[in-house]
Amino acid sequence: MSAEIQDATDAQVTLVAGSGGVFDVRRDGELIFSKHHTGRFPAVGEIMQLV
Repeated sequence: MSAEIQDATDAQVTLVAGSGGVFDVRRDGELIFSKHHTGRFPAVGEIMQLV
């Protein structure tokens, strides 16, 4: 997913390891997707739409 974002936006992407099933995506510190809040992983292309 990080490569997809970097290729599409030339943004610098940092992956941070989590634990306990956490999967959050933040942009400039702002939470744009949370598996905890939605109860699911993002669909293909969903994160790119949010970025």
